[in-house]
Order: sequence, then structure tokens, then C-alpha cells
Amino acid sequence: MTLTPQNLIFIDFEASGLGPNSWPIEVGVAWIENDTVEKWSSLIRPEPNWNENAWSSQSASIHKIQREELRSAPSAADVASDLLHRIHGKHVVSDAVAHDHWWAELLLEPLGFQPPPFASIEKVITAVCKGNSALTHHVHTQLNGTPRPHRAGPDAARLAEAILLAMKLRAEN
Repeated sequence: MTLTPQNLIFIDFEASGLGPNSWPIEVGVAWIENDTVEKWSSLIRPEPNWNENAWSSQSASIHKIQREELRSAPSAADVASDLLHRIHGKHVVSDAVAHDHWWAELLLEPLGFQPPPFASIEKVITAVCKGNSALTHHVHTQLNGTPRPHRAGPDAARLAEAILLAMKLRAEN
């Protein structure tokens, strides 16, 4: 995998909960453009067939998205279409591959699409650092020391910032 800023996109979801019936309520992506991080995110209006009982007040207290906000959000189909356009031809990177891929599958399924495989942020950091363990450790430390806003766009941007740092530091070495 050739890792360039142009072929990477970072993804994050916020969800109704973490259980097996949970569904996505917000998706965010970030990418590196001209040595800066750009981001896009959208709330998601739930599909009628998504299990209402999967709404977790505990999850809501973390991401601070209220169930009522989703009533006026874009439809899941519109968000899925926009997301497909943004990730097309990119290596999709996540810090929670299993969960994020599951929610991407649920979001894209009605359009008849499967998301591409997702790469873990850990593997991408290691690849960008090209085996330099000190650099890899430094980037992981920076990433882990950056607070998670628990909103999809800023959380995706946090991952992109880590890779941008790794690319800049690698170029200096």
C-alpha cells in the first residue's frame, strides 16, 4: 500500500450504542490536503427498521447527541451517498475498525454497497514511520495524548493529524 496524503481518508462514527443492534447516528471523515487536515461530518436520521431499543442514554451522555436532533438530520441514504463519494478510491483508516466497519456496512447496505476494508490507525502509523520505532512511539504518544471529542468529524480529524505529524517527522529524518 502506497501511503500518500491523497489516497488516505480517516473515518469515525458515533452510534446509538455499542451493542449488536446499534446503528450510526453520525459519520465523519477527514483527509490531508495541502499539509492541512480537512473534515466533513453529518448526523444521520435513523432508518425506520433500525432498532429503537438500541438507543443508549449512556452513549448519548458521551457523544452529547440527543435523539431528537436526528429527526431533522439528513436521511441515511443521502449520508451514505455522500460518504461513498468521499471514500471512493481511498484507503479508509479507523481507530475502531470492527465498530466503524459495521456501522459503515449498515449505512451503505440500502444502497447495495459494501464498504472497502478499513485499515487500523496503528498499522498506518507504523507504515508511514517506515519501521522507525522511536518515531512510531512518538506519533502514538501524541495521538493517545490528544483528547477524543466524541464527535465523528473531529475524531476523524484527530487521526489525520497524527498521520500528518508522522509524515512531517519522517520527512525531517
